[in-house]
Amino acid sequence: MSHEVANDRHPLPRGEGGVSQGTALRHQSRLAVQSQPWGGGRGEGSQVTEHPVLATEGLTIRFGGHVAVNNVTAEFRPGMLTAIVGPNGAGKTTYFNLISGQLPATSGSVKLYGEDITRLGAAQRTRRGIGRAFQLTNLFPNLTVLENVRLAVQSRAGLGLKLLSLWSDHVEAIERAEHFLLRVALADRRNEPASALSHGDKRKLEVAILLALEPDIFMFDEPTAGMSVDEVPVVLELIRHMKAQGDKTILLVEHKMDVVRSLADRIIVLHNGYLVADGDPSEVMNSPIVQEAYLGMGVAESV
Repeated sequence: MSHEVANDRHPLPRGEGGVSQGTALRHQSRLAVQSQPWGGGRGEGSQVTEHPVLATEGLTIRFGGHVAVNNVTAEFRPGMLTAIVGPNGAGKTTYFNLISGQLPATSGSVKLYGEDITRLGAAQRTRRGIGRAFQLTNLFPNLTVLENVRLAVQSRAGLGLKLLSLWSDHVEAIERAEHFLLRVALADRRNEPASALSHGDKRKLEVAILLALEPDIFMFDEPTAGMSVDEVPVVLELIRHMKAQGDKTILLVEHKMDVVRSLADRIIVLHNGYLVADGDPSEVMNSPIVQEAYLGMGVAESV
C-alpha cells in the first residue's frame, strides 16, 4: 500500500497554519512509501499477512460543522512503531479515540485483522486485542497499585473482576501482576493506594495495566506526559522492548520529538484533521509540506 503526503481527492484546507492543495500535490512523490507496505514487520518472526493487523479506511468524524478527523486511511502491521504527530488540535487524540472505540465514526471504517469493527464499542475492541493507555489517568484510585494490575490480569485470563475471592484462585494472577509492576519499577509501591502515586507513577501504573492486558495493538497517548526526567527512561525502555519483540503493533501520539526520534519507525502527520504526511521519520520531518504546515517553526522541536 502506498501512503502519500496528500492526494487530489482530499485537498488540504488553507487555514491557520494550513497547507495549500498545490503544495501538497507537489510533494506527493517525496514521501511515497518505497518498496514495501508500512508496518511490514521488521522483528524476528514477523510476517506480512494478507490483512494488516489494523487499518482505517476513510475514517471521519464531525462535530456539528467541524470535521475533526477527515477521511484518514492508514494501515498498521506488527513489528513497527508508528508515531502520530501534529500541531495542537490536529486530530491526533480524536483519531486514537476512533480507533479504540471511545468515539463513533461519522463515516469510514476501522478494521482489525480484516474484520470491520467500526460498530463495536471500546470494551469489545479491548477484548479483541486493542490496548489503549490514556493521556489522562484512568485508574481505580482507592485500590492498591497491585490490585489495579491484578484486575487487568484477571480480566485478560477471563477470571472476572472479583477481588474478594479465594486467595488460592488468584495466586498466579497476583504473581503476574507483580511481574508487570517490576517491569515499570513500581514493585516497591505495590501496597499503596493508586491515589497516593505521583502523576508520573500513575502513568507508569497505566502502562503496567496495559501490559497486563497483553493486547496485540498497543496505543500510547503521550506516555511520558507529566513524568520527571528520571521516570521517562523506564517507560521508553518498555516501549523499545515491545517493539523489539516484533509481534506487536504500536501506535504512539507524542509531542516530544526526541521521544519520537528515538522510537519511531514511521511518522504520520495530521493537520486540521487530514493525514498530510506518512513515511520514514527523516523524510517526513524534512519534507517541505511538513515544514510549511508548521509555519517555519523548528519541526524538530515543534511537531
